[in-house]
Amino acid sequence: MAKQHPRPTESELTILQILWSEGPSTVREVNNVLNVQKENEVGYTTTLKHLQIMAEKNLVSRDTSTRTHVYKPNILEEDTQKNLVKGLIEKVFGGSAMDLVMQALGNHNTSPEELDKIKKLIQELENKKS
Repeated sequence: MAKQHPRPTESELTILQILWSEGPSTVREVNNVLNVQKENEVGYTTTLKHLQIMAEKNLVSRDTSTRTHVYKPNILEEDTQKNLVKGLIEKVFGGSAMDLVMQALGNHNTSPEELDKIKKLIQELENKKS
């Protein structure tokens, strides 16, 4: 059975998204990306502290074989998305995935390509149930 990881905070999720997109990174590299993304500058020591806490929570691991420590995510992006969406459906939409989808589609300009992918997914789900 896979080890359960705690749900990441909003700040931790931002750092995980950087690690998922950029790959294993040093504190400086993560901090540089954060400062490009954020309106307010994030201090190096703040980023370091977040990564240290995330390592304690086993959300990331730290390679200490070189002078500059390199962090990498211990959880997969897809697994994290599934867990967060599951929690959102249960807590906000009373367990109704349909309500979540209707809300998302109603409040978002959905491109024709996205609609085609949604239709294809619905067809695949219907075929599995047949």
